[in-house]
Amino acid sequence: MASPDDPRRNHLLAALLDAEYDRLAPHLEPIAMPLGDVLYESGGKLSHVYFPTTAIVSLHYVLENGGSSEIAGVGNEGVLGIALFMGGDTTPSRAVVQTGGGGYRLRSHVLVEEFNRAGAVMRLLLRYTQALLTQMAQTAVCNRHHSVEQQLCRWLLLTLDRLPTNELTMTQELIAGMLGVRREGVTEAAGRLQGYGYISYRRGHITVLDREGLEADVCECYQVVRTEFARLMSDVRQRSA
Repeated sequence: MASPDDPRRNHLLAALLDAEYDRLAPHLEPIAMPLGDVLYESGGKLSHVYFPTTAIVSLHYVLENGGSSEIAGVGNEGVLGIALFMGGDTTPSRAVVQTGGGGYRLRSHVLVEEFNRAGAVMRLLLRYTQALLTQMAQTAVCNRHHSVEQQLCRWLLLTLDRLPTNELTMTQELIAGMLGVRREGVTEAAGRLQGYGYISYRRGHITVLDREGLEADVCECYQVVRTEFARLMSDVRQRSA
């Protein structure tokens, strides 16, 4: 089992074959990711990619008027900075730490050089990118067509999938910003979920009491994202061989 400080707590790094991992390992830098930390801004040049291990990072699309909403989340299943190996130095999204923890960063040129070998790392990163694009597309559809209560269930479940606990530290104001809705809407939805006995909420802390209840209440978007990640990433080590 990976230790708390082991880079291979990140599933992408764990999926690498030994030869590829050994080339990257000396360049991996441990980094603290406190809640609210901004890893990169919209339009900023990407100098590093990030592999969260215990943190979760929210990708936001920022509008000209300053408004924003989450387009995807990245935890220990993924990497931040796909624009680097997809042909660009910048991205229109903003990356903010949603759940504090830690991870590793890697200088951009190191990953690009490994990607350009056109071997196992390239195939792994392209499969992950497809899964991430599915999450982005499904988030857009969900935000347009489903209720705030269903969106909140989806967000809670996707967050739980990346954590070893059922405890989340998150204010309703921050959740509203993630979903791109009014805080009052989140307050009402969270109140209903608490009334059902699915969650307990107090002072910025959410405890999930009944995961099965959330899964029964959530829209299909959660399962679409989960299934696609499993399909693309579950056997990626064998495919990289």
